[in-house]
Amino acid sequence: MKLNIQDTFNKELPADPISENYIRQVEQACFSFVTPVKTASPQIIHVSPEMLENLGLSQEDAQSEEFRNVFTGNEVLANTQPYAMCYGGHQFGNWAGQLGDGRAINLTEIVHNNKSWAIQLKGAGKTPYSRTADGLAVLRSSIREYLCSEAMFHLGVPTTRALSLALSGDEVLRDVLYNGNPAYEKGAIVSRIAPSFLRFGNYQILAVRNDVETLKILVDYTIKHFYPELGEPSKESYLQFFRKVAENSLEMVIHWQRVGFVHGVMNTDNMSILGLTIDYGPYGWLEGYDYGWTPNTTDSQHKRYRYGNQPNIVLWNLYQLANALYPLINETEGLEKVLADFGTSFESKYLNMMRSKIGLFTENNDDQNLIQELENNLHLTETDMTIFFRNLSRFQKENPERGLAIINDAFYNSIEELPKINEAWNKWFEKYSLRLQSENETDTERAEKMNAINPKYVLRNYMAQLAIDAADKGDYNLIDELFNLLKNPYSEQENMKKWFAKRPDWARNKVGCSMLSCSS
Repeated sequence: MKLNIQDTFNKELPADPISENYIRQVEQACFSFVTPVKTASPQIIHVSPEMLENLGLSQEDAQSEEFRNVFTGNEVLANTQPYAMCYGGHQFGNWAGQLGDGRAINLTEIVHNNKSWAIQLKGAGKTPYSRTADGLAVLRSSIREYLCSEAMFHLGVPTTRALSLALSGDEVLRDVLYNGNPAYEKGAIVSRIAPSFLRFGNYQILAVRNDVETLKILVDYTIKHFYPELGEPSKESYLQFFRKVAENSLEMVIHWQRVGFVHGVMNTDNMSILGLTIDYGPYGWLEGYDYGWTPNTTDSQHKRYRYGNQPNIVLWNLYQLANALYPLINETEGLEKVLADFGTSFESKYLNMMRSKIGLFTENNDDQNLIQELENNLHLTETDMTIFFRNLSRFQKENPERGLAIINDAFYNSIEELPKINEAWNKWFEKYSLRLQSENETDTERAEKMNAINPKYVLRNYMAQLAIDAADKGDYNLIDELFNLLKNPYSEQENMKKWFAKRPDWARNKVGCSMLSCSS
């Protein structure tokens, strides 16, 4: 197994001088050297062929003992020094102090086909940042992360990736509902891959500690390796760096809203400096279209991270990053301009995204109202987001009276006896039909464009739970089936239509299918 190792993070940035692995505050350093814990009987249960290729590895490599040992933390690659990152963060709006890679260990960085990749294991043991936890992960959360990160990539959403899913062979104690009833579960390890796992919190912790020297080193490193077009370090390049991060973060959240993805725990330590979706914990996809839905049990009271609030939270998090970068810029005007531009850009990008979801590819002054009325209607009764937008592509502009029949499958409850809802939809379809008259596409052309934007298949929580339940019994076939299904989320896949369905009744309130905890 040959990897083109080219480490930068642990060679160019200041390291924690203490080599022992115990819980502590780590200052004036960006990381601590850590060795993954050896496991009882590691077993690789799934590998992404695409990510193998991206790293320059073969299927034969994936079958090897060395691959199994390296990607479960049981063997350290020659000439590498694994490490855990130091960062802080705002959690649910409150500063939480030092956090860091509590259950993630970075193995190395490699370059293949002129692309750089950082390789990280999640669930590979304690680090100085584990606080009161054990640094391990369980099978259910690992399956969710493995499937979702690859599914998101194929949806066209900026994301970290996953290479492999493995069982550790160890039992891990978890209290899934935080209700005082812990139980042992199967331990697991995911190999996560990204150009970088740097987060807003990496910069925040240094600014809060007034360690401007290390902050500058880290920002210069980030620009050099990930935003090289910004040139040499200067106040101007630091400001442009912030602008690029804001633009990338906006692009990411627009995609989340497009596909109905709810992250669930948008703390600043879960915000990638590259605008990637990072840290798949209590996430979920909208079943019923609902601005107020959050998948996170911890967030159920205040719903800070609800679907409709995600763009606002990205902006709030950017404010925190602006505060962290201020010591390098020492003026607020430029930072404030970037933050103000975020709001303006969001409005126009969101409008264009929603236009494309309903097959509008020209602009009309009344589009905002048409889309607002649509979103109001979607809230009138529980309406499945994925099915609604996918079926809407079958609408024919000459037959607005058939609109309701086309979207009927998206309703969780019959609306036959609800005249006001019927009337609201029929009025909207009349307006929609008129608006489509000014578009150039035929119905067939419009449907094709809409189906390239509105996925047919997403990783609904009940689907992931079915895979988890089967895997708990040693059956990994459903992991493979969903993995392959979600590689082509916009394709019809005639033999997979069973997955194009509303959430079943049994899943409405089942643990893992509706709300999830941060340990999920």
